[in-house]
Amino acid sequence: MKKTLVVLTGAGISAESGVATFRDSDGLWENFSIEEVATPQGWTKDPALVQRFYNTRREQMLTVVPNEGHKILAKLEKYFNVKIITQNVDDLHERGGSTNILHLHGQLTQARGSKDKEKIYDIGYTSIEMGDLAEDGTQMRPHIVWFGEEVPEIINAVELAAEADVFVVVGTSMQVYPAASLVNYVGENVPIYIIDPKKPAIELTKNMNYIQAGGSEGLQQLFEILV
Repeated sequence: MKKTLVVLTGAGISAESGVATFRDSDGLWENFSIEEVATPQGWTKDPALVQRFYNTRREQMLTVVPNEGHKILAKLEKYFNVKIITQNVDDLHERGGSTNILHLHGQLTQARGSKDKEKIYDIGYTSIEMGDLAEDGTQMRPHIVWFGEEVPEIINAVELAAEADVFVVVGTSMQVYPAASLVNYVGENVPIYIIDPKKPAIELTKNMNYIQAGGSEGLQQLFEILV
């Protein structure tokens, strides 16, 4: 029986494919402030601006491809029961070949109404226009968890973390909660691998192993360690 390998991924792994991030650029995301485009308040103030921002991001997804890190995670499925928990809203894990992915913060290729959080629509890479309505009659919006909103999938992510025989963190600074708290639910004797080119933001314990490298390089090192 395969061991369960649970991997928490963040923006760093997508950055290698050319997907823009904001944490290393003074809180600006493609020249927009987070408050403008990634909060409920921003949506209330100027929903058309928010729609244009995510429509542009959706278009950009067509210009990027999975990198070696995504492909290594898919390759690990041959040896482990791999379950990915991602903070990313892109579909690069899916396109890279991984088959079991939990998106904590929603997905760019999905939409929902402004009120009903349960009814999700697959829209692919098409735009959402002002005036496009959900079945409940409200304006369609990106199915993205914005700052200040609840993270419904965190309950399922906690369960996955508790199931892990091996737990890996890659491409995330472990500064975004509640995702950063997931390591606290990993079993006491379960090895944890932190892949990060910088010094880890969390204290290392006896079961934490630190791989000082970028996503693809670090995952290649991890592959050689585990397989």
